[in-house]
Amino acid sequence: MIDFDPSTFGLAHTYQKEDKDEINTLALPSAPQVIYRTLNGPTQVNGGNKLTNFKHGTTTLGFVFKEGILLAVDSRASMGSFLSSEQVRKVIEINEYLLGTMAGGAADCQYWLAYLANHCRTYELKNGSKLSVAAASKFLQGILIGYRNSGLSMGCMIAGTDTTGQHLYYIDNDGMRLKGDIFSVGSGSTYAYGVLDNHYRYDLSLNEAVELGIRAIYHATHRDTASGGVVRVYHIHKDGWTKVHDGIDVVDLHYQFAQQKGLVGDGDEAKQRLF
Repeated sequence: MIDFDPSTFGLAHTYQKEDKDEINTLALPSAPQVIYRTLNGPTQVNGGNKLTNFKHGTTTLGFVFKEGILLAVDSRASMGSFLSSEQVRKVIEINEYLLGTMAGGAADCQYWLAYLANHCRTYELKNGSKLSVAAASKFLQGILIGYRNSGLSMGCMIAGTDTTGQHLYYIDNDGMRLKGDIFSVGSGSTYAYGVLDNHYRYDLSLNEAVELGIRAIYHATHRDTASGGVVRVYHIHKDGWTKVHDGIDVVDLHYQFAQQKGLVGDGDEAKQRLF
């Protein structure tokens, strides 16, 4: 059998061992059976009318690079074709070293990421040490497995730093948990991946990583009607995380990138935005 370095083939995360002792000490909640009995039945009310199945839309992304992890998100919230908000904060600041992103149902993501933040703080007070990124993501996975098929809509990234470095995980409402170097979640993720796949590399500088994250989110908002608003960017490093941009309007980005391509005309609106 030929020995090889897993990192050569991008398999380092597959072979990396997690702290099993820490994970096994977590008390993972399970869903009350009444929730299954209530929500797993036919989705009908008022004499057989089906419940409205609203379509969700968003774009969030995260990737690992030499200076840590970069997260970038849009801010639009939608219910089907109705745009309910352009100022949703889709990065949840769990604590000073851990961040979570929201995609899917805003209420589900906000509630369970806040629940995770509570658990991380309780663990720290009880044990005198911080919960690792792996264990935090495993705890959230345990919750979502317990509530599988109960109507939750979540596609979250958990990113943070601990004594072993910076780590990025993806967890969804089916209980799937993946560790990786690049993730994009939401209806605009296809367009974001198109930009990331063309320009991502591990040795990006911080400025290059920020520019890549902004461009990927912008292109997603340009093509996906359910994504939009402003772009928010976070950088996770060995000392915690830093908010790099708290809201860049995607309309301003459109004119900025169009000017770089020489596509902006002489209209007054373009002049006002560019100058």
